[in-house]
Amino acid sequence: MLIVDELAEKAAAAAQQAEEKRRLGPEVVESMLGAGFARHFVPREFGGAEGTFGELTRAVATLGAACPATAWCASLAANIGRMVAFLPAEGYRQIWEHGPDPLVVGSLASFGEAVPSPDGWTVSGRWPYISAVGDSDWALLCAVTPEGESRVFALRTSQLQVEETWDSIGMRATGSHNVVVTGVDVPATLTFARDDLLAGRPTDSTALCHTVPLEAANLLSFAAPMLGTAEGALAVWTTYARGKAAGWNPAAPSASTLATTFARTSGEIDAARLLLERCADVCDRGAAVTEEEIARNTRDTSLAVRMLIEAVNRLAALGGTSNFGEGKPLQRFWRDANTTATHVALQFEMAAMGYAEGRLWEPGKAPGNRPADADW
Repeated sequence: MLIVDELAEKAAAAAQQAEEKRRLGPEVVESMLGAGFARHFVPREFGGAEGTFGELTRAVATLGAACPATAWCASLAANIGRMVAFLPAEGYRQIWEHGPDPLVVGSLASFGEAVPSPDGWTVSGRWPYISAVGDSDWALLCAVTPEGESRVFALRTSQLQVEETWDSIGMRATGSHNVVVTGVDVPATLTFARDDLLAGRPTDSTALCHTVPLEAANLLSFAAPMLGTAEGALAVWTTYARGKAAGWNPAAPSASTLATTFARTSGEIDAARLLLERCADVCDRGAAVTEEEIARNTRDTSLAVRMLIEAVNRLAALGGTSNFGEGKPLQRFWRDANTTATHVALQFEMAAMGYAEGRLWEPGKAPGNRPADADW
């Protein structure tokens, strides 16, 4: 069970300092692990929870209302930790042999190369934006073999070189630096095919939470922190609006403006929550998820993020100059939300094209696309 109240309090209190240091404080990381995020999808035989996506989505959103960067790292701790179960049993036993709470970070982008070695593979590459890498124990990194297969490799953080490149104006505390790997030998027990993860085919695990196709669940890991970010922004703005209403003067926003902003924004956030909760319910069905539901989940998570970013931007636009002061929470929520929304996986146009495929046109025959065999 995820217990977030104490973590949320610590994260909110440490948010400004974490921004300045561009990483979470050690007490927040310790509390995040103690709250159960890293172990959420770990098999019960290692002390894990084999938890649900529904519980995780709600917990991450609660945390995001306190500190979006902490929510982001907590969400990835759970979701990347789930991927460890796709290793062969010997491999995941090595990672969880001392308990269910190692912090695993990573990237599924194929920015590395892997060549066969006597006992497995030799991996090299550079991967950008590895959140919380400075506090991690292991990393899952994707590399391409000479045959063109994308494989995921588990490496100890001590085998990586971290380049401190994270200088974004939003989500500053995530510490999403580049990592470099140079000729590290990885045994065959610490790798799996990325296609197996995408399809929900773990090598040895049979837990329900491990058999859901990644394409159904992946965007939830990014959208759930965004939900909390919007809810946190709304809470700050509501306090501001109450003050304006109580001490109204001709220069203040009208009652109609305050009421319309509050009603529309809170309604949009509620609607986004309902969409994301339905997505989580689908994921909790494991291997029973259908292709139709995968496409709808992708559409719904991307649409929810679009709704949430519009809601946060509206609050910021009507939040007054005082809320843009350095250290003010509304401007931090605003920066964090807009940074999150730039993630390539969350772009609604991509989700819309995927959802339309096979519904508005035959697969591979989108209007305006040049046929592969065209001679013009």
